[in-house]
Amino acid sequence: MSTKDTLIALGLGIALCAFSIPAIGQDSSSVVAEIAGQKVTADELEQKEAGKLLQAKYKYYLAERDALEQFIDDQLLEMQAKKEGVTLDELFKRHVAIHVPEPTEDQLRFYYEGVQTDEPYETARPNIIDTVHQLRTKKARDAYIAELRAQYGVVVELNQPSAHVEVANAPRLGPESAPVQIIEFADYECPYCQKVNEDLNRLREQFGNQVSVVYKDFPLPMHPLAPRAAEAAHCAGAQGKFWEFHDALFQTKRLQTSDLKQQARTLKLDTARFDQCLDGGEEIAVVKKDAQEGQRLGLQGTPSFFINGHFMSGAIGFMKLRDTVLQELGAVTTARKQTAALVPAKDAGKK
Repeated sequence: MSTKDTLIALGLGIALCAFSIPAIGQDSSSVVAEIAGQKVTADELEQKEAGKLLQAKYKYYLAERDALEQFIDDQLLEMQAKKEGVTLDELFKRHVAIHVPEPTEDQLRFYYEGVQTDEPYETARPNIIDTVHQLRTKKARDAYIAELRAQYGVVVELNQPSAHVEVANAPRLGPESAPVQIIEFADYECPYCQKVNEDLNRLREQFGNQVSVVYKDFPLPMHPLAPRAAEAAHCAGAQGKFWEFHDALFQTKRLQTSDLKQQARTLKLDTARFDQCLDGGEEIAVVKKDAQEGQRLGLQGTPSFFINGHFMSGAIGFMKLRDTVLQELGAVTTARKQTAALVPAKDAGKK
């Protein structure tokens, strides 16, 4: 692969990873069909065919969110250019280009060393300069757009697709009454789940009892150690140590049966009881039940989240999770204010 092709691929990868995106659905009570005089609502269709619909809605949502974000950015730039009485090009030079420094020779050589290419440095250098400049320009533009969003008070209200998930007997961290409930379907052998577990712990530290986390097992077919690890966590849960065992599995990434039993000893569990639970397959049904629910919902990978019912999937970073929690908290606060505003009106009507 040439240096130019490598740099283009790298640039595209960075661009695609730079945003994460979350659908417009029909009203749940609206009628979508009639069968022999019996009305079928959108909600009934959702419940019975969730596995077919959720992923399709999520893909549409991603495209819709992408289009909305681009529309917002374009509108902000046009509004600010008009406010300053300049063209878009002049606005760009004034607020973006000025913050894009030219790379030093040392920086170019450092970048070159990280690119897999057989081309000599002098041949690759012009393409490296172009790529570094593009990346720095994008970073400066994103920072400026973020300033404009804060300045103009942008609020995105596009909702992610949602579904009902059963959580009655699932392990939970935080109060059931928390305004934001995060349900995670995960796999102990999944590297993205291992990473996002740290992010979920950070969320709990930041938001406290405003957030509760519910864990559901969804071991993937390509991860042979994941089902038994999930069973082991529930065996530890039978002794009140589910979350300690759960966190240890994600931290150590040691999932062989001997490792699971050693972890039980480390947590000072009743090892005879733990071994009997694990060897006897006492928690197999629990893990299978979660996995079957994930299949019913049409989940295709891990981690998959339902945040107040709204679906999100993939390697979602901390900032995206945090922004979603803040959005949900804002929606709850707004709903409470609207409810409170109605109370005096009702009381006034009684007088």
